[in-house]
Amino acid sequence: MHFSFPDGNAIRVNCHDSAALLAEVRQRLQDGRGFAIATINVDHLQRLAEEPAFRRAYAAHDLVCADGNPIVWLSRIAGRPVALAPGSDLVLPLAAEAARLDLPVALIGSSEASLALAADSMRARVPGLRVTLTHAPGFPFDPLGDEAAGIITRIRDSGARLCFLALGAPRQELFAIHARDALGDVGFASIGAGLDFLSGHQRRAPKLVRQIKLEWAWRMLSNPRRLFMRYAKGFTILPGHVRKAMAIRAGDRARRG
Repeated sequence: MHFSFPDGNAIRVNCHDSAALLAEVRQRLQDGRGFAIATINVDHLQRLAEEPAFRRAYAAHDLVCADGNPIVWLSRIAGRPVALAPGSDLVLPLAAEAARLDLPVALIGSSEASLALAADSMRARVPGLRVTLTHAPGFPFDPLGDEAAGIITRIRDSGARLCFLALGAPRQELFAIHARDALGDVGFASIGAGLDFLSGHQRRAPKLVRQIKLEWAWRMLSNPRRLFMRYAKGFTILPGHVRKAMAIRAGDRARRG
């Protein structure tokens, strides 16, 4: 599944499911190859259409998985189905891959209080995990500025080989590519609110709500002032992407004869 834009950039959802993502991460960690993981959702799609720098950074990511059910539904319409792999669900499995190889991790974003609690939660749930750096940047954070350069230096000095980014889009994706290219052997996973869920600073939708595909509604109702317009704008772009997905399916059929 892919999403293309008029400037030639294309975002490819190249991880069929979480198992495929974890297998690729495992191999890259073993080989000492840096990487950047993005978890695409409708909010990202809407921003990608409007922000060229965000598009370029996203297109440069090594691994992209489906963070929202609309992405999964679009992939099925296109005839190129992918499974749901929310960033929040990936934090502990990714940490377990690092721990299995005895590689340290870093947590960047959110707040110092939340990161401390998230680190404690991760250590308790992932035996052998080493968290060697936690850092909450100032606000507003420039992912390409002086503070970002300082964080990259701290990541290098910490020895971390996997870095979880909870900076919010588009800052986390922009920083991920900047830092990946600067460090070379470190993996970056942009996981949004994943660390705040682990710390308890944000409450995730109950499992039943997630199972019936209404986590987005739960989140919107929990913070309507911040999220209502985000989701409203996101849903307005879906008809256009449905048409593009149908065109992908038709093109694939035509090529198969």
